[in-house]
Amino acid sequence: MKRCIVSAPLVLGMMLGVAGARAMDLGVIGPTYEISEPHLLQMIEQRLREKERSGELGRLEAEARERGIATVKNPPPVAGLRATEAVRTFYFDPSFTLDRNLLGPHGELLFAAGTRKNPLEVVTLSRHLLFFDARDPRQVGRARQLIAIYQGRVKPILVGGSYLDLMQSWHVPVYYDQQGLLTRRLGITQVPALVSQEGLRLRIDELAVSP
Repeated sequence: MKRCIVSAPLVLGMMLGVAGARAMDLGVIGPTYEISEPHLLQMIEQRLREKERSGELGRLEAEARERGIATVKNPPPVAGLRATEAVRTFYFDPSFTLDRNLLGPHGELLFAAGTRKNPLEVVTLSRHLLFFDARDPRQVGRARQLIAIYQGRVKPILVGGSYLDLMQSWHVPVYYDQQGLLTRRLGITQVPALVSQEGLRLRIDELAVSP
């Protein structure tokens, strides 16, 4: 008996040829159904209309407005600060070292990486920075004393309380240390704290408050 040797590529070609020439109808394997879930946007719109008819939507909007107004009037107090328990004085060097080259508009090198600069060489602190908590009447009183002593050359910066109420009362700009960025950077842990420039350093005095 003669053996017929068929190569693998030939077999594969025959299989593909048969599959391409004949299409088989396998019928329906199982029951089919139309998609019955409601459209997501339609469902949301329907629920909003229901809340609007019931008055709940208006109530939620009013509550959101009140929360927004309260946040503006009374920002979250800076965490980690306390009224001064032990008076202390320390210094802060604002110098920084560049971690990359600074280039000009035409690619020229202005300052090389590794350059150490002190901003106080260029600008000076024209006013004292006074950090205090307006929720503490003792600190508010001390702040008014210091503003009078330095003849207004003080920038009041709150770490707690309403700066809007204080501005209306004092008729001067009052600032807020948002998220404690300044106090953390300067290492302040007690308030009231007065920041002044001495040469190329900042002197920080955490001041006593009356009992």
